[in-house]
Amino acid sequence: MHPDEPPAWTPPPAEPGRPRQVRRILKLFRPYRGRLAVVGLLVGAASLVSVATPFLLKEILDTAIPEGRTGLLSLLALGMIVGAVLTSVFGVLQTLISTTVGQRVMHDLRTAVYDRLQRMSLAFFTRTRTGEVQSRIANDIGGMQATVTSTATSLVSNLTSVVATIIAMIALDWRLTVVTLLLLPLFVWISRRVGNERKRITTERQKQMAAMAATVTESLSVSGILLGRTMGRADSLTKSFAGESEQLVDLEVRSSMAGRWRMAVITVVMAAMPAVIYWTAGMAFQLGGPSVSIGTLVAFVSLQQGLFRPTVSLLSTGVQIQTSLALFQRIFEYLDLPVDITEPEHPVRLGQVKGEIRFEKVAFRYDDRSGPVLDGIDITVPAGGSLAVVGPTGAGKSTLGYLVPRLYDVTEGRVTLDGVNVRDLDFDTLARAVGVVSQETYLFHASVADNLRFAKPDATDEELHAAARAAQIHDHILSLPDGYETVVGERGHRFSGGEKQRLAIARTILRDPPVLILDEATSALDTRTEHAVQEAIDALSADRTTITIAHRLSTVRGADQIVVLDSGRALERGTHEELLARNGRYASLVRRDARLEPTR
Repeated sequence: MHPDEPPAWTPPPAEPGRPRQVRRILKLFRPYRGRLAVVGLLVGAASLVSVATPFLLKEILDTAIPEGRTGLLSLLALGMIVGAVLTSVFGVLQTLISTTVGQRVMHDLRTAVYDRLQRMSLAFFTRTRTGEVQSRIANDIGGMQATVTSTATSLVSNLTSVVATIIAMIALDWRLTVVTLLLLPLFVWISRRVGNERKRITTERQKQMAAMAATVTESLSVSGILLGRTMGRADSLTKSFAGESEQLVDLEVRSSMAGRWRMAVITVVMAAMPAVIYWTAGMAFQLGGPSVSIGTLVAFVSLQQGLFRPTVSLLSTGVQIQTSLALFQRIFEYLDLPVDITEPEHPVRLGQVKGEIRFEKVAFRYDDRSGPVLDGIDITVPAGGSLAVVGPTGAGKSTLGYLVPRLYDVTEGRVTLDGVNVRDLDFDTLARAVGVVSQETYLFHASVADNLRFAKPDATDEELHAAARAAQIHDHILSLPDGYETVVGERGHRFSGGEKQRLAIARTILRDPPVLILDEATSALDTRTEHAVQEAIDALSADRTTITIAHRLSTVRGADQIVVLDSGRALERGTHEELLARNGRYASLVRRDARLEPTR
């Protein structure tokens, strides 16, 4: 991280108002409203069938059995069986459709978050832990699976069942219906309290899961293992992870138990309600009130149980929704990240790129709170020319190079490619025109061939071999047991630093960009390896516009021009001989480099 760069990224303020967030969630389902309409029809049909069953039972008890009408009894019994079959079929179909819709919504969310992160500037990733990013995509979206896949169906199904059941209960006996509905407000109040409590705990739990994921990503990578073992910190890291896991255990238990006693009260009350109905009907009969037939009483209790089940499910769905709001909020934070590097509405597309680069009064800072990283930079690199940028650590050298491919955007001034502002170019033109080889070589956990073809997916084997020969790595690849199909290992740790650099150079050669940014590509190598890599770089740089960010000055003496940066300003510029003759800052750096060279 650059010393002037601000600390870790913090999420933007939450959206004001829950209704707006709910509308935003509902908008996710809009592309699938046709399928959801079918689900609604299935739900409505299932609710009508289930409500009809108690009426059939009433007729069996009050008419068919007392009157000995076996034909009617058989017909009513068959109707109950058919109703059960239809309800099951409708349930399977609605589950299939709703689950498909839910998974598509989750796919859309994952893709949208990944796409947004792909368009973020390099500065965002230098301020954000990798594990945090992974946790948002995996844990947060994964945690919403049950809600997204079943909530819409459950909401419609239970709401329809509740309304239909209440209407049926009123048709049977309105007085018993009033007794039943008196307790519903209590149920609603309890469920809202439980939902708010679980939402708060869920927010804490997801933050802890993100922190633990970041710890795992950092400490269990190849580099993390090497650091932990060589520093004797393996036990300490294990204890630290155990502490974070212990906090997660506590949050998981609290999340699971939140509101359990309150919901248990609802369960007890619901179990007692049939007894209350029987007692109410019996007391009304004893006191001379209107009697209720056995069939009506049994049918009513059946409907009552049919009311309570979807009511509790509806309340549980409300709790799930409140819990999921915390997860949705974390996802929306990423979807709302401002993309500061965007393609213009009408981008310029260059055909044949010559490669002239100009920095015109360029200034850059990471944000309004940090100081300038670059200030007043004016440099021209002719097409096919070479520029070396040297200076102390933190001088802004890498930042200057990264402005060309728009890994960062200038704060003031402009950077041009063949006279066109790079901010006016389409991303494809920039990607084709500018290649970057950095000190931090990244290789995927895949074969050598797959890593090379990342630059050019349709490259032939002959093209791979030619690029590898130019990078002086072909013979080494052939010496491996599986040749070009050898898996490089996590982050390429099966290869030495010099071998990884040459693979990166071969990958860039394969892409064949007219402009090349070399960001301290040999600074971490020993002198012998550096010499081999430098030969590969020389082959890569031939006939290309090259900007070399240099730590070792021995690699830049042949550059057409050398610029000395310090604190973001260009202090000196000229050829190697011209700058030595001035006996200024560059000459001082050369003398320092000469003193350090024997120790390398």
